[in-house]
Amino acid sequence: MEFKEVLKARHSVRKFKDEPVDRALIDEIVEEASYAPSSHNSKSSGFMIIEDKSVLEAVSAMRDSGSRLLAGAAAAIVVLGDTEATDLWVDNAAISATYILLSAADKGLGACWVHVNGRPQVKADPSKGTAEQYLRELLGIKENMRPLCVIALGYEAE
Repeated sequence: MEFKEVLKARHSVRKFKDEPVDRALIDEIVEEASYAPSSHNSKSSGFMIIEDKSVLEAVSAMRDSGSRLLAGAAAAIVVLGDTEATDLWVDNAAISATYILLSAADKGLGACWVHVNGRPQVKADPSKGTAEQYLRELLGIKENMRPLCVIALGYEAE
């Protein structure tokens, strides 16, 4: 697909077919995201691939609004930033996440960014904890890594 076509084709997909995505395709998307520019070439972005349906279901509960779509995805990629590598981890991770979204569109996959950083688990009661705290415990995320978002992946449902 021509780059301009990829830009036009990319949109947020929240409903997916019950069809797996080949792991090699997901690995290719992550590899392409690793080419994203970063502050001082710090390469501070990290990625966690989730394909297990029960884990996707658990991740979908990280927020009471906006994250349930993850349960219906074939896979998800958690986009992380290394706080020890740079103070610009958010910016770098956002660029990497954008590469994931564009790469997915190029491969005919649907994708949707679900924000984690700074989001409460319960919108009406932020004292209940954050989506980040929930994911840290669930996925065993290292202390120096901060999740920016989780990107749902799959084939778009009609």
